[in-house]
Amino acid sequence: MAKYLNQMDAVFLRMDGARTPMHAGCLLTFKLPKDAPADFMHQLVDGMRNAPVSPPYSYRLANSRLAKIAPAWVDAHDLDPDYHVRHSALPHPGGERELGELIARLHSHPMDLDRPLWELHVIEGLENGRFAIYLKAHHACSDGATGMRNFKAWLSTDPKDRDYSRPFSHPAPEKSAGEGRSRKRRSNPLRAVAKQLNASRELIAAMRDMNNRETHPEGGMYSAMETPPSPFNSPVTAQRRLATQLYDFARFRALADATGASINDIALTVSGGAMRRYLQENNALPDKSLIASVPVALQSNDPTRGNAVAGFVVPLATEIDGPLERLKRIQAVTRRTKEELQALSPEALDQFAAIGFLPMVLGQATGLNAKMPPLTNITVSNVPGPRETRYLCGAELEAIYPVSLLFEGYSINLTLVSYADKYCLGYIGCRDALPHLQHLAVYTGEALSELEAAVG
Repeated sequence: MAKYLNQMDAVFLRMDGARTPMHAGCLLTFKLPKDAPADFMHQLVDGMRNAPVSPPYSYRLANSRLAKIAPAWVDAHDLDPDYHVRHSALPHPGGERELGELIARLHSHPMDLDRPLWELHVIEGLENGRFAIYLKAHHACSDGATGMRNFKAWLSTDPKDRDYSRPFSHPAPEKSAGEGRSRKRRSNPLRAVAKQLNASRELIAAMRDMNNRETHPEGGMYSAMETPPSPFNSPVTAQRRLATQLYDFARFRALADATGASINDIALTVSGGAMRRYLQENNALPDKSLIASVPVALQSNDPTRGNAVAGFVVPLATEIDGPLERLKRIQAVTRRTKEELQALSPEALDQFAAIGFLPMVLGQATGLNAKMPPLTNITVSNVPGPRETRYLCGAELEAIYPVSLLFEGYSINLTLVSYADKYCLGYIGCRDALPHLQHLAVYTGEALSELEAAVG
């Protein structure tokens, strides 16, 4: 029986294009176990190919007359494990450069929409006795939170665990009784309409305040109307570049403790410093601050709801030379905006998220994103990963590098993932628009050191 995609999943499917495929990925690097047999990699690949696959990864898109109007999932009875689980090897010397080039090529390839929308690539030959796994899935069937939940269920905390499963083998967690009661309460249509009307009035009042320059002199929603043009807002081609960096999470934690800022504030500050230097070197630094779109998970007051996902815009203060002054400005914006969003009801938060995403959807669907003035310059996401060291068949997970997606007219994305005692950074950019993306990743590390020196 067909299962129709929800509204947001259908939006991501419709936004998919040859130059802007709507899949997101993740690169994981592992250390081979000390006692690994010579055929360890073949055992790993065979085990993953033979593991079961759970919905929605066992689904494919229905090929029906109404597919473009109401896309739906159907069971993929002919799922081909050899197609979805692939085995590759890096050329010598198997360094980070060779790995990055391979992942950039794999990520540039669009997905076959006639098959289940996921791929898993096992890559051996990484230097110093290591291997990598690159995962990608269409955003219509998986988001970042779902992917991270699957990682936590897939990877073991026990180095002696020899389970050859894969991250697409675990069913979604069951709904709690509280969630069931919440759905029942919302089933009354009149009550639901009244809630949405009240939420709309609430949101209008909140957005009016967020757009008030007198009460928000450091920046607010109005910042999106003042986003400067930049090389980060170039037309997007089909090919991608990937740049990664790995940091000690303790460095970010120490800066947050010393300044009273959040980890996300520190990440925004150092990324803003890196972008300032990168654009200065290319004689392209705007007089006005670059604007970042920041997706965040906000805890709702409704205990049956869990986390509410929304997003807001933050000036990165790239017109400011001093890193400490940049941090203070970013901190002021994020602190005030989070307080305002946390005060909203769950229904108003839903409407806020939809309104924020609507211009991007319409611009992508009509092809106007690259022709209209940009609303932001870059998306900066911060995803919390596993806090403990994880293993796959005894192989220790070293790092989790995010590999995100791009929209038309927005040629760069930055995502950071915390894992154990590490902080993993991944820039994804358009290959033609940003030819020296790795410079930006290196400058991010240097901007971190500059902030540490400024804080003392």
